[in-house]
Amino acid sequence: MVLAFGSTCALGIVLGAPLIGRLRALKLRQHAYEDAPKTHQTKTGTPTMGGVLFLLAPLVTLIFAHDTQTVALLVLVFASAAIGFIDDWSAIRAGRNRGLRARTKFLLTGLAGAIFVAILVFGGAVTPALLGIGAVPLWVWIALSLAAILATTHAVNLTDGLDGLAGGTVLPPLAVLGYIALRTGAPNVAVAVAALLGAVIAFLVFNRHPARVFMGDTGSLALGAALAGIAILTNAQLLLPLIGGVFAAETLSVILQVASYKTTKRRIFRMSPLHHHFELAGWPETTVTTRFWLASLGLSAIGFALVARV
Repeated sequence: MVLAFGSTCALGIVLGAPLIGRLRALKLRQHAYEDAPKTHQTKTGTPTMGGVLFLLAPLVTLIFAHDTQTVALLVLVFASAAIGFIDDWSAIRAGRNRGLRARTKFLLTGLAGAIFVAILVFGGAVTPALLGIGAVPLWVWIALSLAAILATTHAVNLTDGLDGLAGGTVLPPLAVLGYIALRTGAPNVAVAVAALLGAVIAFLVFNRHPARVFMGDTGSLALGAALAGIAILTNAQLLLPLIGGVFAAETLSVILQVASYKTTKRRIFRMSPLHHHFELAGWPETTVTTRFWLASLGLSAIGFALVARV
């Protein structure tokens, strides 16, 4: 775990600056959402797709821990990153922050999730321990797993709207899942967690405010898929809404806002996702980010306490 974390973090930091330069040279630059707060217009032109650094994690994991579970996780993360790349590329070519349709991304990530689950099932990696106490029916496990992948992948994507927000928010839940992996005798999954933690921390060196690079959908979909995949491999699908509560709140704010406006023509929040609401309330971007990080830490602490007591 230490080697996986250290090597991934070091590689990410070393490769980060050259990557940013290459992205800038290729003119792979972010276009701020037209409907985002006006302060976000200054972010236009910042290199994007920096989330390819997250792909170091599953690659390094396979060096130290090679089995069906880690192979399946690599496929899930790379497939999700590819979907995000297409989305980012489409938006850049269009010259505005509009890539793939939400429905298309949803279907494609669902397909990636189905492939991940199929590798686990047909590769013999779905054991009674993975199915949980009492060994729930396989079809229930599959349904929960696909729901976790779809929900988490797109929740992280929605949260990726401020410098360092998604990356910093994902660290506490990952730490809890790493603890569960060690406690339940899944060392290879723990190595995957360590590698991903190293990759995210390396990325935050360049993504903290003011960000020198954005992860793009290439990174946010990969990161969300990795979080969901690790939760599945640690049998923590039902714990994920708690330790990933910030991501859940961001998604819920969008759902409530859309539902309210369509039914009553009124908005519940100043703007959704939730982080924009606080921005428009006058909170500086760094304050919003820091408080969301603390909220993630608090929720993950509660999740850790629940797991530790069992």
